[in-house]
This record gives sequence, C-alpha cells and structure tokens, in this order.
Amino acid sequence: KTFPGLTNINNYALFAFDTTWLLIQALEQLCSTTTNNSSSCTSFVDSSYCFYRRFRNSNSLFNIINNMRFLGVSGSVQFNVNTTDRIGGAYYFARNAQPSSNGVAFVPVLTYTVNNGWQSYAEANVIIWPGNSLITPGSVATLNGVTLRIGVIASAPFTVVGTATNSLEQATPQLTGYVPDLIAQLQTDLGFISDIRLAPSNLTYNQIIQKVANGDYDIIIGDVTITSARRKIVGFSESIFDNSLYIIMRNTPDVSYALFGFMKPFSSNLWLLTIGATTVAAIIICLLERKTNEALQNMSIISVCVMSWWYCVGNIIGYGVDFHLNTAAGRLLTLGLYILSIVLVASYTATLTSDLTIQKAQFPVSGVDDLKAGKIPFGRIGVRVGSASQDFYLREISKGVYNFYPLPASRQVTFDSLLSNIVDASFIDSGVGQYVTNNIYCNLTLVGQSFDQSIFGIVTPIEWNYAQILDVKILALRESGTLYLLQQKWFQSKTCPDSLSNTPTALDVPSMGGLFLVFGVIIALSFLLFAWQQYIKNHVFSLPYCNKFSVKKKRSKTRHSSKLSKTRYSSKLSKTRHSSKPSEHAENYKVSSSEIIHF
Repeated sequence: KTFPGLTNINNYALFAFDTTWLLIQALEQLCSTTTNNSSSCTSFVDSSYCFYRRFRNSNSLFNIINNMRFLGVSGSVQFNVNTTDRIGGAYYFARNAQPSSNGVAFVPVLTYTVNNGWQSYAEANVIIWPGNSLITPGSVATLNGVTLRIGVIASAPFTVVGTATNSLEQATPQLTGYVPDLIAQLQTDLGFISDIRLAPSNLTYNQIIQKVANGDYDIIIGDVTITSARRKIVGFSESIFDNSLYIIMRNTPDVSYALFGFMKPFSSNLWLLTIGATTVAAIIICLLERKTNEALQNMSIISVCVMSWWYCVGNIIGYGVDFHLNTAAGRLLTLGLYILSIVLVASYTATLTSDLTIQKAQFPVSGVDDLKAGKIPFGRIGVRVGSASQDFYLREISKGVYNFYPLPASRQVTFDSLLSNIVDASFIDSGVGQYVTNNIYCNLTLVGQSFDQSIFGIVTPIEWNYAQILDVKILALRESGTLYLLQQKWFQSKTCPDSLSNTPTALDVPSMGGLFLVFGVIIALSFLLFAWQQYIKNHVFSLPYCNKFSVKKKRSKTRHSSKLSKTRYSSKLSKTRHSSKPSEHAENYKVSSSEIIHF
C-alpha cells in the first residue's frame, strides 16, 4: 500500500527489499523454534580470520528459507532444495481502466502466477467494460470506430495511382482499383476509420511486410502472396484473390530462319539415302532399257545415264517424264519409285509446313519446364528481388542458385526490361499479367499455362485482435459474389486488339532464301549448258584442222556405210521377191526399215 511506484524506485531495490524481508521472516521463525534467549539463535562462531567466522544455526536457517513462500514486491518468492535461484517468480497484475474523480484509475482486477495462472484479485470489486458496462462482452473484438493505418502497394489494377486536383489547385494522389474498392466495402460493413498510406516504391514486398511486424502499419492490403516464411513474422487474412504465376515475354519474339531451312525436314542421312537410292535406280534403268527403249537408243552412255536419273527424280517428285519403260523389270522398278514418291513427298511437305508454321508462331519456351531445361539462358530471366516469384525460382528452377537477372520490386522496371531487350522472360502474377497485356502493354504476352497456384491475403500482426471479424467479413463477401464482381470490374477489361489478328501469317524472304539460292544455281547451270551446246561446242571445237580431219573421216565413213547399206538393201529385196507370202514381204520390209532410213 505504501509502494511509491516503479518510476521512483530502482529495479534492484525491489529484489533487495524482498531479500531483506525474507531474511527477517526466516530469522523470526528460527528464533521462535530454537530457544527463548534471542541472543543464542543469532550467535556466530568467532574467529580472528573472517573466512572461518560462520552462523551457528545456518543449516536450520536454510531449511526454513527453502520452506518459505510469500508474495513480495518483485513477485512470488519461493525456493527449492534442488535449485540455487528462486522458483515461480513470475507475477502479474491485470488492471482495469475505471473512471474516477481524478479522471481514469487503473485498478488491479486479476493476478497471474506460474502455478495458478490468472486468478481474481482478492481486493478487486468489479470490472467495468467499455461503455461503462458491467456486462461481459462477447469474445470477438469489433472494428467499429477503430482507426486503421492501411498500407497499399502501387500495382495495377490492384492499386492504380493517379492524380487529382483539390480546391486549392494542388495535385494530390488519387488511388483507384481493386484494393481501394475492397477497402471501401470493408469500411462500410465493419465501420472502421481508414488511414490509407501508399507504401514506398523502392521497397521489396518482404520489406513492406516487415513494416506490419514493426508496427508502422496496422494492416497491408495488396497483391501479397501468403507464404510459410512470411507467416513466421506476420498474420494473414482469408484469401482476397486466387493467384498463380505466368511467364511474360515480348509478343513478337525474334525468329531467325536458316538459309537452307527447307532441307531440315529430312536429316542429312535421309537425304544421302534418297540420293543414293535414286542413283542406284537410275543405273538399273540404264542397264535394262538402253537396248530395248527407242527413246534411249542412239545416245551416248552418259546421256542414257542422265536420262535414267531424270526418270527416277521425275517419278519421285511426282512430275513425271516424257518417256516410259518397256521391260517388265523396269515397270516394277517404276512401281517402287511411285511408293517412294507417295511417302517421301507427303512426309517432306507435312514436316516443312509444320516447321515453318511453328517457327513463326511459337515462342522459344512453352512453359516453366522449358525454363528448367535451359531453353532461355538463366541470365536472361528477370526475377523481382524479395518477391514470391524469387522464392519459386530458387525452389523449383535453380535449386537455390542465384543465377537470374535481378530486378527491383517495381513491376514497371520488369516491363521496361522486357521491352528494351534486357531480359527475355520474367514471372508475373496472373491478375496483373492479364490486365497489363490486355490493356497497357499490347506487345507483351503471357506464355504457356499458369503454375505455382497461391492466394493473396491481407497482412495483419500475429494474433491480431480483429483477425476473426475480418476473416468472417471476407468470407461473406466471397459468398455473396462481391469479390467476383470486383474482379470482373478490374480484371476482365480489354483494350488491346487480339494478337492473332495483328500477327502476319505470310512467310518472309529469309524463310525461303536458301530455296531460291538453289534455284539461282540451277539457272546458272542451265545457261552454262546452253552456252556449251550453242557456242563452245560449235566454235571452240570447230577449228580448221579439226574440221578437215572430221570431214575426211566422215566422208570415208559415209562411203563405207553407203556401200554396206546398198548391199544389205539389195539382198533383202531379193529375198522379198522370192517370198510367196505377202505377210512375209511386210515383215521383211519392217525389219529393214531402219536401215533404209539410215541409207
């Protein structure tokens, strides 16, 4: 009752007071049990050396102290034989704020000890509850009339920061979006007073969350992902938005075409096998048809081989040729060429069409598995530092290795880095990604399917008094469809045109450059062949000496062949005269017709 208060007494004095009171109580009990002579219970063994001087009844005194227990100014005082320090020393008062003549008085109403927990204070009368009521309120704290310092994060469309002009012609920030609308709805239903504060843009999400743990904000509402690491330092409400991650890239990736890309449908081994099979078939046709096929007669061996190879190529590509094979073996071989033509041409056409279409329309990656496979260099993947996407990257892609391109917390830097070709890909939340690619950055797009499903929640202090009533209201808004209507309002809008309508579907010159290069080589070879036949062969090899030698040789051959032809013709005519059957005459004439023409 005479305690002057903690501000007027040193903390060590509290323990000194209890220690002195403990010694007084123990000595009083010792003297009352040992003898009536007070001087004998407090006697010492005298000695000239101080360390040998001791209290005679020290053992009895320690036994009394170990069995003593009382409530001191520093808490409960109690000892045990097996310990060297006091036990059960925690002791607290719970004081009730009650009106008094001097204003407000704090009256003790509950006590706490380690052994008994909270108990009613013996000298307490009543507990006065808020509103000067003696009725105990319910267990759920209400937010009605409570001022909340609410931190919001600039991230469209959750919180869109604009400017507005007040009555003094001054520009002030104006907040719109999904989060301001949600705050207004919660304020209407719960009755709290909102003090909205925009979080600094240079802080990471983890640093902003830490401000709740430090007491700078009461709550934070925004696109904050609930993670196990964050739950260790703050609390979270029920989900206000179902989230997932997407890969975001430039809408028109750079596509490079190989010069001879039209040859890629077949591997080099298949091309060599096709050329080899065509050459073997041409040699076989040359052997089978050279003597029996009129189209190949009177030709040099080189010309026959060339015509045979042309026959094979023409049938394989489906063009056809201007002569046919006469032998049965040759026709069977032609059937094999037709079979090759059906399979090879169909396979080549389908594969080439697929390759050119996919190469033009497809992005370098189709999902997060391609990022794990390294189809994009890890240093070209931008990740915002201190975000949930960084946790995902380290956990699922790099296995803890910091090999990504670090980006600040601001999403604007992410978009600028993609557009300026600093990075090729990045991660973005589904809601924000759909909004910006549909309304702001039409030349950015989301690639593949969503992954790493998560939820956004309102950040609160751990074991916040108003957590239950806030969770109940959020669930009620979800069940009534209010959250769905807000999502439709801010996330379903679209001002960008469809990417398919703006993307050209025509193939450009680089995709077919190699094909036209091969065609140009063929044109050059045909000009060289024409020049050989028309000029080089007739002029360069028609020198006077060569012409004289050629004429003499040709004349001698002509005379010899003329005599031989006359002899053959005369003998055959004589045979024809002696023949008795007209059919035999016709047959003999037919047999010798080539010689007659030659003659």
